[in-house]
Amino acid sequence: MTKIRDLHTKWLEDPAYRADYDAMEEEFALASALIEARAKAGLTQEELARRMKTTQSVVARLEGGRARPSTRTLERIAKATGTRLKISFESDPSRPTP
Repeated sequence: MTKIRDLHTKWLEDPAYRADYDAMEEEFALASALIEARAKAGLTQEELARRMKTTQSVVARLEGGRARPSTRTLERIAKATGTRLKISFESDPSRPTP
């Protein structure tokens, strides 16, 4: 049986796949941060959803990167996980400054 990890490694050799994957880096980072906040709070998706007054499927979509949360949603997640939302802009070394 082929593992998805092995397929991903192979596909990364394709420049088009690599470009698409790299373009999603920020979305992956956000999804990872959401999962980490929930896990550190010791909550299941269902428990987080209940605290946010939403459904488990909404939390799953957010953690899966299939939805782009609004700032308001991110604030609700922070409150529900007992964390503080911090948004920042950082310089991108791959882009020249104007």
